[in-house]
Amino acid sequence: MRATDSGCRSFTRAVAAALVLVTGCTVGPNYVRPPVAAPDAYKETQAGWKIAQPRADQLRGAWWEMFGDPQLNALEEQVDISNQNVAAAEARYRQAVALVKEARAAYYPTVSIGLGVSRTRTPPLAGAPARTVNDYTLPINASWEPDVWGRIRRTVEENQANAQASAADLEAARLSARTTLAQDYFLLRTQDAQQRLLDATVTAFERSVTLTTNQYEAGVVSRADVLQAQTLLETTRAQAVDVGIVRAQFEHAIALLVGTPASTFSIPPASLPATPPDVPPGVPSELLERRPDIAAAERSMAAANAAIGVAEAAYYPTIILSAQGGFESASWARWFTWPARFWSVGGTISETVYDAGLRRAQTDQARAAHDASVAAYRETVLAAFQAVEDNLAALRLLAEEAKVQDGAVDLAKRTVVVITNQYKAGTVNYLNVVTAQTTALADERTAIGIRGTRMTSSVLLISALGGGWDTTQLPEARA
Repeated sequence: MRATDSGCRSFTRAVAAALVLVTGCTVGPNYVRPPVAAPDAYKETQAGWKIAQPRADQLRGAWWEMFGDPQLNALEEQVDISNQNVAAAEARYRQAVALVKEARAAYYPTVSIGLGVSRTRTPPLAGAPARTVNDYTLPINASWEPDVWGRIRRTVEENQANAQASAADLEAARLSARTTLAQDYFLLRTQDAQQRLLDATVTAFERSVTLTTNQYEAGVVSRADVLQAQTLLETTRAQAVDVGIVRAQFEHAIALLVGTPASTFSIPPASLPATPPDVPPGVPSELLERRPDIAAAERSMAAANAAIGVAEAAYYPTIILSAQGGFESASWARWFTWPARFWSVGGTISETVYDAGLRRAQTDQARAAHDASVAAYRETVLAAFQAVEDNLAALRLLAEEAKVQDGAVDLAKRTVVVITNQYKAGTVNYLNVVTAQTTALADERTAIGIRGTRMTSSVLLISALGGGWDTTQLPEARA
């Protein structure tokens, strides 16, 4: 259909009116973050927690540098480059950003252009001869849906929030990989310390075997003393081998985290730090802005809120404005001449009058999904507070346990010296020596285990506090 000039003016007025409507209402609830209860202070900070001096309010930057371990620093720097879970999270973030661009494209008209050539033969009718007709067309079509009810705006808002949630998920993946790497690293160093202890103990027990053998050959002690000494030596050697197995497994786990084949990766032995660094816990209210998982849950909640508006927009009419123009001719030579032009403009408005409750069900589903996201957000916040309290308590109590255990180790070593001297003097049998040596070794291994647990608990506390990240690092919605 070819429109007249008056029709064109009417269409222009209709477009102008539609543009006015575009700035009108946006259906659906506006997002408001639901409140969550945050205590004034952590319970453990009021129970004797040692505050870092000089006190820092928050973790900053590369938190793993707090441990002062160059090997750990080098490994942590590889996480962003080679860790495959981080790479997958980064790809999901780029996918979410692309969905924002896809949603924004709906703000603008869709324009298509085509080229058509056809040759049609009509049969003779009513005495008219048969005809063969050529038809050359070059149509240009444009259509546009004005965002009168805000459906597109809500869709963009939803995708923007999802993209921000994906960015927070990316930071959570980085933090998780770095935390796991640091934990495995200090557990590996714990095995190194256990290995050094067991190697030194094997050397000491070899001397004990020599001592009992000499006394047996001198007729001072029985063959049973030699066998007891040899049994304890071989048991300790087996424990040393077992430590090597566990260390290899931690080394392989670290290789996976830094994206390196386990067969080509190795970490030389080194010492385990005696004490962890002081970690500034800050105040609970800051935690809501410092944890990437909380930020992801909050942004997912905002996306679910926007989805309600998208669902409610289906209750309102759909308006489509369209235009078509181009050239059409039966002759190739006159195809692109001015008289061969054609155009038409128009618009449609449609409203669903019956859908058997489809729109109501979709709106109810969107509201229920929003309620679920609110519950998930609050649960994430509560879990975050729990994780901080757990690790604050662990570090405080482990520090006390370490002091007690160190005292037990000192007493056990002194006991070994006294009983060994008594055995040499012939006042006690060798079973007393074995018992004392076994107790001393167990106490020393326990002390090393406590040191390793203190280091991993410190890493977990840093992770629970967000690892130095905060919500200001999230991309802005318009970005």
